[in-house]
Amino acid sequence: MPSPTLPMQSTPTMQSTLTTPRGAGRVIRVALTMLLVAWFALPFLPLVLWASADAWSFPSPLPTAWGVQGLEEALGFGLVPGFARSVLLGSVVAAVATPLGALAARALTFGTVPFPRTVSALLLAPIALPPFAAVLGVNVLLLRAYVPPIVGVVLVLVVLALPYTTFVMRAAYGAYDLSYEEEARLLGATPSQVLRRVHLPMIAPALARAAFLAFLVAWSDYIVTVIVGGGELVTLPLIVAGAAAGLGNDAAVAVMSLGAVIPPVLLLVGVLTLRGSGRAAGGRRRRPSAPPNTTSAASSSHPTTPGASA
Repeated sequence: MPSPTLPMQSTPTMQSTLTTPRGAGRVIRVALTMLLVAWFALPFLPLVLWASADAWSFPSPLPTAWGVQGLEEALGFGLVPGFARSVLLGSVVAAVATPLGALAARALTFGTVPFPRTVSALLLAPIALPPFAAVLGVNVLLLRAYVPPIVGVVLVLVVLALPYTTFVMRAAYGAYDLSYEEEARLLGATPSQVLRRVHLPMIAPALARAAFLAFLVAWSDYIVTVIVGGGELVTLPLIVAGAAAGLGNDAAVAVMSLGAVIPPVLLLVGVLTLRGSGRAAGGRRRRPSAPPNTTSAASSSHPTTPGASA
């Protein structure tokens, strides 16, 4: 007897009509989005005006002379080398702190670490301690251990970024299903294949978010670079602070401040794009599943009588 045809389930990509904003709800959503964009964009308007102003005298609401003098001064302060050093520092810290945070998060989530609450508290300690006091104490230890200043800066920033990467990845592992890895191993995949083809693709959006936060920790750092670096690593925040301490450098400071905004914005767009593509791919991978033992269930619901078999 042929098994009954199961009804096809609706795919997850189909949006319910109950969650689709309509009428006033859509207007409110658009208005709130515009307000948020304006809230974050308006503070950059004075920077744009200062960056393109050769002269701006009171009480004129706009610059009285336009030009590229601010860009020339910013280049004279060392904008390009400082920008490159900051990008390199942020990339190195993200490359080290992200896998360490992922390993710690996996161990904490799946219970392979003794005293997980104590370990979690230790990971949060860099956030709870006053940065200036903590860095001063660590700097003494690094100096006595003869650690090179640049290596010390990277080590300290990795420690400061670990709380962010660990707890971002811990949230991701909280929704992670180990049965995918077990099924791949049963099908004959090696541990490296499971890592490359199952594990990493599933946590890629979370890894991108963790790397983004680790990059921001190093990109915007000033205290660690000044104290531990000892002047051997001059990054963009140090150049901006040095220019802002002088008089008549408003245009150059505005140019460098705008330059400091570009990498985080580009990385944020990339993270959001990766997250959206990951959701779309996850929706395409899903298939309607049939309940187990469909044939036996159908047979039990329609028992065969002796007369029918005859």
